[in-house]
Formats: sequence, C-alpha cells, structure tokens
Amino acid sequence: MGPPGLAPLLLVLQGCWASVSAQDGVTPAATTKDLNSTEPAPATLGPSLSPRTPGAPRTPESPSHPRPTPVTDVAALCVCDLSPAQCDVNCCCDPDCSSMDFSVFSACSVPLVMGDSQFCSQKAAIYSLNFTANPPQRVFKLIDQINPSIFCIHITNYKPALSFINPEVPDENNFDRLMKMSAGFTLNAELDSSFSTKLDAANTAKYEYGAQLQTSNDSSGSFLRFPSPLMSSLCTDDNPAAFLVNQAVKCTRRINLEQCEEIEALSMAHYSSPTILRVPNSGVEVPITIQSIVIQSLNKTLTRLEHTDVLWPALASAGQERICINVVLEVKYSLTYTDAGEITKAALSFLLGTVSSAVIPLQQKFEIHFIQQETEPVPLSGNPGYVVGLPVAAGFQPQKGSGIIQTANRFGQLTILHSSAEQDCLAVEGMRTPVLFGYNMQSGCKLRLSSTIPCRLVVRKVKDLLRGQGFPDYVAPFGNSQAQDVLDWVPVHFTTLSSNVKDFCQLPVALVIEVKWTKYGSLLNPQARIVNVTAKLISSSFPEASAGNERTVLISSVVTFVAASAPAEAGFRARPAINARLPFNFFFPFV
Repeated sequence: MGPPGLAPLLLVLQGCWASVSAQDGVTPAATTKDLNSTEPAPATLGPSLSPRTPGAPRTPESPSHPRPTPVTDVAALCVCDLSPAQCDVNCCCDPDCSSMDFSVFSACSVPLVMGDSQFCSQKAAIYSLNFTANPPQRVFKLIDQINPSIFCIHITNYKPALSFINPEVPDENNFDRLMKMSAGFTLNAELDSSFSTKLDAANTAKYEYGAQLQTSNDSSGSFLRFPSPLMSSLCTDDNPAAFLVNQAVKCTRRINLEQCEEIEALSMAHYSSPTILRVPNSGVEVPITIQSIVIQSLNKTLTRLEHTDVLWPALASAGQERICINVVLEVKYSLTYTDAGEITKAALSFLLGTVSSAVIPLQQKFEIHFIQQETEPVPLSGNPGYVVGLPVAAGFQPQKGSGIIQTANRFGQLTILHSSAEQDCLAVEGMRTPVLFGYNMQSGCKLRLSSTIPCRLVVRKVKDLLRGQGFPDYVAPFGNSQAQDVLDWVPVHFTTLSSNVKDFCQLPVALVIEVKWTKYGSLLNPQARIVNVTAKLISSSFPEASAGNERTVLISSVVTFVAASAPAEAGFRARPAINARLPFNFFFPFV
C-alpha cells in the first residue's frame, strides 16, 4: 500500500501518456498531382489533441466557421508563362512545353508558387525536373503548407472582408441619394486613366503587337491612319495602323468631281507626307518613301512611271466630259521592322487613275504589310585574336569622332587585285581577292599602254584598280574588335613612292601592303594582334606611248605578314636566400 494520493497521480500521468501517444499516428499526406511522372509528396505534420484508438484513422474536426477559400488556384497559376502558344525557357509550369523542351532546361525559374501568405493553411505548387528520366520529365506537387505565424488567418468570420464590395450602380431610384453622398461630378477616373496611359507610353521603348504607329505629323492625330469602312462601305479616315497587324480594306467615297483637287484623300501627298517614329515617343523619324507609281487609264491599261515624284489631282477635259486625273485608287504600305520593335523603313506603292462622272462614287483600296528585317550574325575573324586563314577586318572613318564604318561583306573589307588566267587588268576590274590573315599573297595583271589613252587617265584607272573601291583607313587589331572602339583600331599608313623624270608618265605599278602582328597574352594561349599596317603605292616612269610604240606593263599587288613578337622568355622567381643569424653566445666559452 502506498500513500493515499498516489493513485490519482498515476491516473493523471496515464491519461497524459495516452494523449501523447495518440499524436504519434500517421498524418494525412499532401495532395499530389504529377504532370509527367509519379512521385510521393512529403507529408504535412499537424498536432492533434483529440484522443483516438491507435491504428484508427483520425477524422478532422470541422471548425465552427468556414475556412477561407483561396482566391487564386496555384495549380493553374504560371507567372513565368509570358509567351502565348510558345514554350518559355526554364518555365516548368508552362503548359506549352514538351519533353523535348525539358531536355534543354537547366532548372525551374519559378520552383514554388504559393497563394496568400496570410492564411494559416495554404496550397503550394512545387515544380522540379527529373533529369534521370529519358527524356527528362517535369514533376509537379501540390502540398498544404502551414504558416507558423501566430497572426495568420485561420477562419473566416467576415466574408466581405476578403473581397471588394461591389459599387452601387446609379439609377433613377438612387441617383439623388448618391448625389448627396458625393461632392458632385468629378473627372478623377478619367484623368487617372489618361495619366497612366501617358506614363505607359512614355516608358515604352519599342512597339509592341497591336500598338498604334506614332507619327510626327500633328494633323493626323500623331498616329498613322488610313481609310477603311466603318458601319457601311463608305470610307472613314480615322482607321489607325497597328504594329504587326496586316490589313487590307476596300471602301467607297462619294466625291464632287469639280472639287477633286481640294479633297486630301485623293492626293498622294496626304499618304506620303507623315513621318513614322522609329520607336514610340522618340525624336527619330522614318520618312515614308514612294516605291512605285502606276497609272491606270480610263480603258484599264496600266503604265508604271519611271519617277517617284508626287502627283496632284487635276481637272481636265476629255472632249465634252470633265475628268480628274492622278486620283489615288490604291495605296500599299510596306513597313520593315526589327526584332527590337523598331520601324526601320516605310515604303508606299500607289495606283493612280482617272475619274469621270461615270465612276462616282469612287472605290479605293488600302493595304498595309509588315516585313521583318533579316539580321544575320556577323562572322568574326577571331575571338579575340585573329585566326589564320580568316579575312582581316577593316573599315574607314567618315568624319572625326564617328565610329568605324564596315561593309557587311567580311571578305570585302581589305582586298587586293584579283588574278585571272587572261592576265588582263581591264577584264578583272571590280574583281577583288580578300586579304587573309597570315597568308602572304601576290597577284597581278597586264596593262597595255597605247597612244589613244592619255597618261592622266591611265594613272587614275590604275590607282582605282590597285586600291579598289573604298580602300580602308583602319584595320581591326583583333578579330572581334568593335567598331565603336576607334582608339583601339590600327590606322593604315599610306605612302607613295615615285621617281620623278621629266616628260615621263608616272604610272603606279605595285601596291605593297605590310602587316605587322604580334602575339598577345599568356604563353599558354597567345592571341594574334595586328600592331601596324603600311600600304605603299610604287610608281615607275614610262615614256609617253606613241603610234606604233605600244608597251605592256605588269601591275601587281603584294601582301606580307611580318611577325613582330619579341622572343618569349620564361621568368623564374629568385632563389630563396637564407637569412639566419647565430646567437651571440654560440661559441662560448671558446670565443
């Protein structure tokens, strides 16, 4: 027998042990949805203080108030899906992505999507990639995430607080009451919307799909407009042109033949005068150029004009009948754009005709087409150093302070005379051979001097033959040099060597180009760099050719690459010096 208070204490401890052991059961697993694979989701642990029989499933208690319903379905929300009907890179929740797209993904850009973080219990979507599968698959999990904060929302006791209250719509019954509640009419909403529209337009640095094309012509409302039918077949002149929206419309216009010269919609100048802004809200303008003009006569014959001058409508007489010539019947817009959302070119094609009283009302046709500008990557001659066998990059500077101008053809920037089997200089005119890095080259041709051609003309012809069209002023030091880095480019030193002999023709006979290069960088991976370029035009003296005294002169071009690198010497660190001193009493007591 023990103390009298021991039995109640044991009962209390036994009840506590039963309550604790009731919490060690299995908690319900999180809901798992898998789009491409099957993987169990981690369980969400939550305490339960209600006693239950071990092994029996736990039934959750229903709260006295309803739990808040999430406004957003995280399983259907994809914040990185920016392109419609197209797979976005590393966007694992994009429904447009396939297994082939997942194979090039590096990771999920948005691995976790959650709802409102103020709720105590919320849904969370977890995305990951299974690279062990073949092909790689996307794994999707939908779990219940617990908010550890003590200030989270557990139950909803006031439902209107979770959403905005629907405003009361004014009608004939409540209009007076709403008028007394407000201070009167205001245009705040209208002003806010206009202000936000202007702010968005100011922040727009490119045209987007469906955006109106802006112009610098205030008379057209600052937007490019062309006629189109509205409610009927009659033309209205307020149809705005939208970016990347091709249109083709037909409409009729009722005109007074005697006033055709005063109607703007019948004149070419009305459509060709506006200038389109290259990008929205910028000062860079793209003028509209006239590409072609076709004239249609009364008997439907078409004649294309050679010029593109603006023609104006004019009244004329055809026998007893009054007609109006040069009337716009058809307008075709061709707008060229880039991937950056810029308009680079605008062209117009007109079909003009003759209008008589028999064809009134007048039918007009308008088309607008957008053409994408083809941009091909510019090949490099090295990165950064030149690669042997690739062309030398060169260009010229039109004015001081500007960048280097290069031709689009990489093989036509620095060239020499082209050699042919016929060896005729006049036959190879315009044909050039590119200067390839590291290749010593020599080419030539033969020129016959006759008395019918004066010396001055021959000298100018041979100079153009040797130098080519647009001989460069600068050469790129590296194969990937940028055109805007003018100070890094190597200038071409052009000199002329001639022997002045009186009454002789100083004819250029050779162009010698010497390119000095050096190895730049480390010894393990040296890069070829051009440090100096010299072009010498060598002239020789020839007597004036006379009748029966014709001669043949050899014209040649030479390119030489000279290695100017100093011999590389491997450097070694100095040998360590021992700086040690013996203690002052080391030889005691001998010294």
